[in-house]
Amino acid sequence: MFSTVGASARQSPKPPLRVCADPNNLPFSNEQRAGFENRIADLLAHDMGTTVEFSWRPQMRGFVRKGLKAGACDVYMGVPVAFGPLLTTAPYYRSTYVMVYRSNGAVHVRSLDDSALRSLKVGVHMIGDDYQNTPPAQALASRGMIDNVRGYPIVGDYSKPNPQARIIEALEKGEIDVAIVWGPFAGYFAKRSAVKLTIVPVTPSADPSGQIFAFDIAMGLRRTDTALARTLDSLLVRERPAIHKILSDYGVPLDTAQVSGGAIHGE
Repeated sequence: MFSTVGASARQSPKPPLRVCADPNNLPFSNEQRAGFENRIADLLAHDMGTTVEFSWRPQMRGFVRKGLKAGACDVYMGVPVAFGPLLTTAPYYRSTYVMVYRSNGAVHVRSLDDSALRSLKVGVHMIGDDYQNTPPAQALASRGMIDNVRGYPIVGDYSKPNPQARIIEALEKGEIDVAIVWGPFAGYFAKRSAVKLTIVPVTPSADPSGQIFAFDIAMGLRRTDTALARTLDSLLVRERPAIHKILSDYGVPLDTAQVSGGAIHGE
């Protein structure tokens, strides 16, 4: 009897890694599990001897409260290190906002301070998850560039696939001359575009206006889940080459030299 009970206990499946993810937000995640955050979560769960259970909810205002804090999941992928309400792991990549423009055109801007920007139609994503304008929108406004800037919703029409991609479609059609967007998003859609696009990191990475354009990206958990955070932390270090291969497959521009390693933030 005792040996049977012991064998049964040893065979009990481990609980899944429960991850909150956006169902329509490529290249990060979607309901078909085709995003790089889906793949990274699957990789880590495999190392833990379990599987991923995704809880699908749009990454809009209140997503932490309605997901993680409500107990719908235990982990959020893709949050900035030291993101206020969460305990965050060590980062698994660092990327930056970028300028994107058609490679066969006359645009060759390299900086937000390039005077040529003032005569171009510039597209930016506007209201972010925190109901504030994105760093590029604020940095351009601080330079007096308003009339030539066109805003695109960062969430967009959720009835259509890849709602954030409207800004890249506008660039392809010539409706705007430059798009200034988050690097992973730009790299993914530029790699798949029928129009050849050039991607240039936004400089300076820390702007005199107070905006920051380069971020270390981590996984976010409840502040009490320190044991799970440490497990994930060690796996992120172990799997760094595999994670960077996944990111490369999706065209994510990486700033690997500046990834701060090893520390869990928010304990």
